[in-house]
Amino acid sequence: MKIASIDIGTNAVKSKIFKTTPTSIKYIDGIRSPIRLGAEVFKKGKLSEKKLKELTHTLKKYQKKFIKDGISQYEIVATSALRNTSNSEDARRYIENKIEHPIRIISGLEEAQLISFHPKAQKEKNKMYVDVGGGSTEIYIYDNSIHSVQSFQLGAVRLMLKKDEKNEWERMDKWLSQFGDIKEIIGVGGNIRAFLNANKSKKMKTDDFLKKYKHLRNLKIEEKINEFGFANDRADVIDFALKIYEKIIKKLDIKTIQSTKWGVSDSIAVKIFHEIYSKKISIYNEK
Repeated sequence: MKIASIDIGTNAVKSKIFKTTPTSIKYIDGIRSPIRLGAEVFKKGKLSEKKLKELTHTLKKYQKKFIKDGISQYEIVATSALRNTSNSEDARRYIENKIEHPIRIISGLEEAQLISFHPKAQKEKNKMYVDVGGGSTEIYIYDNSIHSVQSFQLGAVRLMLKKDEKNEWERMDKWLSQFGDIKEIIGVGGNIRAFLNANKSKKMKTDDFLKKYKHLRNLKIEEKINEFGFANDRADVIDFALKIYEKIIKKLDIKTIQSTKWGVSDSIAVKIFHEIYSKKISIYNEK
C-alpha cells in the first residue's frame, strides 16, 4: 500500500510518498512547491484570497498525483504560516472546501514532538534535533528517558522580513541554558541540508561551519546561486536560517553539526503507517 503526507510550510509546500507493508515503510517520491505563504503572513498579517487560491491549486495538483499513483491514505498538516495568519480558521475552511480533504493546523510543540518519529531520535544521547523552518524553529532532545521539546517563533522567512522579536531570542536563550552536555546538532530541513551539501559535507565541525557561514552571509544572492548552486528561493533565505543555528552553536558550545533528510512529512507518514497497521504509538510528557 502507498501512503502520502503533505506539509504546508511557511516557505514551501512539501509532499512525500511512501510504499508500505505491515512491517516496513519506504520513501519513494517527493514534491516541493516554494509558494512562500509566510512572506504574506509576516508582511500583511493574513493570507489573501489570491495566495489561498495558489495554495489550493498546489494541493489539487498533489491530489491528482495521488489518484494517479493509487494513494487514498494521506494526511495534510499546516505549520507556522497557517498558525500565525489572522484568518487561520477561515483560510483552513476555505481550502478544505475546495480540496474536499481535512487540514490539521498543528501547534509548534506538536511540530517539535513529531521529530521523535525519526528512527534515531530516541536512541542518541548528547544530540539536539533542530528544525529551522520559514516561520519557526523546533527543538527536540531525548536524554535519560526524558523528552524535551520547544518551539520558537524564529524562522528563516520571519528573520529575512525582520519580523523576529527580541523577547523570542531571549526565550530561546533561557530555555537552552538548561542543557549543558549537548555536543552535536542534527539539523532538520532544507536549508541546513543544502548548506552542508554545497560544502560537500555530511557532518561538519562547528568551527568550519561558522567560518563558511560568515563567508556565505557576505555574498549577494546571485553570488550564492553561482558559487553554491542554490535555487532562487533558497539563496535569499538560507543565511537567515543558518543564523539560528549559529546562535545555538555558540550558546551551547556545540562541536559538530550534521543534517537529516527527515522532516514533518516523514513523521506524519510514519504516524499514518502506525495507525494503518495498528502499531502502538507512545505518548510522553514534555520537560
